[in-house]
Amino acid sequence: MTMKQVLQNMKSGELRVAEVAAPALRKGGVVVRTAASCISAGTERTIMEFARKSYLDKARARPDLVRQVVDKVRKEGVANTYRAVMSRLDVETALGYSCAGDVVEAGAESGLQPGDRVACAGMGFASHAEWNYVPKNLVVRIPDGVAYEDASYTTLGAIAMQGVRTLDITLGEHVVVIGLGLIGLLALQLVEAAGGQAIGVDLDPRKVEAARNLGYTRVIARGEDVETAVQGWTRGIGADAVLIAASAPSSDPLHLAISLSRKRARLAMVGNVPLEIPHKPFYEKELQLRMSTSYGPGRYDPTYELDGIDYPLPYVRWTEQRNMASFLDLLAAGKVRVAPLTTHRFALAQAAEAYALLEGKVPGDHALGVLFTMPAAEPTAPVPRRVELPAARSPRSGTVRVGLVGAGTFTRGVLLPALATVPGIAFQGVSTASGATGEKAGQTHGFRYATTDWHEILRDPDIDLVVIATQHRAHAAMVVAALQAGKHVFVEKPLCVNNAELAQIRQAHAAAKGLLHVGFNRRFAPLCVDAKAHFAGLGEPLTLLYRINAGYAPPGSTVHREGGRLIGEVCHFIDTFVYLTGRPVRRLTARCSGGHSAALVNEDTVSLVLEHEDGHLGTIVYAARGNPLVPKERIEIHGGLKSAVLDDFTALHLYDGSKKRTQRALMQNKGHRDQMAAFVQAVRKGGPAPIDFETLAHVTALTFDAAEQIGGAAPPDDVADDRET
Repeated sequence: MTMKQVLQNMKSGELRVAEVAAPALRKGGVVVRTAASCISAGTERTIMEFARKSYLDKARARPDLVRQVVDKVRKEGVANTYRAVMSRLDVETALGYSCAGDVVEAGAESGLQPGDRVACAGMGFASHAEWNYVPKNLVVRIPDGVAYEDASYTTLGAIAMQGVRTLDITLGEHVVVIGLGLIGLLALQLVEAAGGQAIGVDLDPRKVEAARNLGYTRVIARGEDVETAVQGWTRGIGADAVLIAASAPSSDPLHLAISLSRKRARLAMVGNVPLEIPHKPFYEKELQLRMSTSYGPGRYDPTYELDGIDYPLPYVRWTEQRNMASFLDLLAAGKVRVAPLTTHRFALAQAAEAYALLEGKVPGDHALGVLFTMPAAEPTAPVPRRVELPAARSPRSGTVRVGLVGAGTFTRGVLLPALATVPGIAFQGVSTASGATGEKAGQTHGFRYATTDWHEILRDPDIDLVVIATQHRAHAAMVVAALQAGKHVFVEKPLCVNNAELAQIRQAHAAAKGLLHVGFNRRFAPLCVDAKAHFAGLGEPLTLLYRINAGYAPPGSTVHREGGRLIGEVCHFIDTFVYLTGRPVRRLTARCSGGHSAALVNEDTVSLVLEHEDGHLGTIVYAARGNPLVPKERIEIHGGLKSAVLDDFTALHLYDGSKKRTQRALMQNKGHRDQMAAFVQAVRKGGPAPIDFETLAHVTALTFDAAEQIGGAAPPDDVADDRET
């Protein structure tokens, strides 16, 4: 048993209905059995059009990403950049973001119970799929009397509602709505519900007719004399407010809004229109232009949407969730009607027909509200969390069978390609929180099955080695469970995010039969190995400098929410120094940048001084605000009248007396493949692990020490997190 989901491949443009595993439950949300899902024609059509563009047209559409690619080529070379770009493109986007259904599983702290009827929101959550996982702040209960089909419009209604709220409408004001798609038609009703007088305008006479069928007589087609009509309706005053709900390649809707507005009117932008703002009319009329961010405060804030931290109601009256609930209340009261908007219904298996209709490929048929409807399921039916894969490539034979937990961008672009080149392994099962991600990664790399329950990987007796590449806060629990299950464990750094977790891992490792390795790959890079060999048998302390031009991560980004950059990345560089000196660190001093820049998290720019045993002295300079044209990493090593300079793992310069020798790599090599090969070899031969456990624990504990010294983001020892894959 599997579930159906509508997916769009961003590389090939292929639209398909995939058979995937249902999503995993997490404590901060619910799993919902979908009854109805509403297609957002504008947004989804835009995604599909972009996916179908050629590489050149994609580049023209996103010049910001092109600049990033060029910078990456300069730093890492063409081959590494090509692999990274193809990995990012070869993903499938889950279409849809507005649905309704029944809660079948409720996580702790969700505030909901199985059996609750709910409306759901969010791209990547409220998808066109038979089951969805949705965080608690993107779910609201459906009032009695509201049908699932009507409730499936809730996210679109909240978008329209936020736009109307942005205009601050008062009783009796005249409000023009430009663009009469679903958002515009909903906005017409919401303006009236707010006490305003709504006037609708659209280029498409069929949409004007749809508005008239809803009972709105003050609507007009764009080809007619709109300005005269608005002047007549407003008794010569002009519009008090204009909501731009249209999407257009030109700024024509904005210019129309200006011409229809009275002096000191308010304009709000909901649609996607170029902001080519003419100074003269804005100045002369003292117009205000306000942006409406999707469905309300909280949108694009991961703390609100993913972590479930609500904004206090006395200070933020209308969040996206409260807008959703308010829209449902209006539906229940009959003040907003959506049933007349529904023109077509399809089963998920008919997705290709549904989107062909929306794209105007069905002659003589005009679509407005298009829904996917799902057949009712037995209340006790199990949630399907495993799918057997007819792999795109034949499963490999090997003596070490691998189970993968987590298949994010780094894993797909770096870890899996590196592991695939190691002889003697076979891919068995892959687990991801999203069934679509696991199915895609599994088929691409020849896994036998995909699941959204990572415990299934541990229960599989055919799996010898578990590779853990999930979000950082999930690492410790998975490492402990995998060791207790008798598996060998490779975990991408960091090993864990606080001292309490490290103590649990130490205890589990002491009792385990399996080997444990952390992804400290740089010590395996061939040029790093050669740099260490340059100082073999020196007999005096080394002085080391590691400069990292890390790049900027905004304060709300995932890396900061998952334990911080010190714990999540600087561990790499500490381990490299431990490897190069061959000695542990006896004292670490950490300092962060000062100042009060809102753009900086303190641990983004830090300096660490490491005093190793036997007198070795290392300095790590980790900078987040350097110029992106500067290569990311540079290591200098000095001692005994010898020096070595390693430039971004592409060139190694060795100095000895009057001689200089340079080694260059064909492409940047940070040791990912070599560390995988070393660990698999250890597993096959029964050990020892490539890095002993005490070194892994020592390096990990040093990052906690550094974070504490600068007041960094190390999570408290009692924090548990279930964002597993």
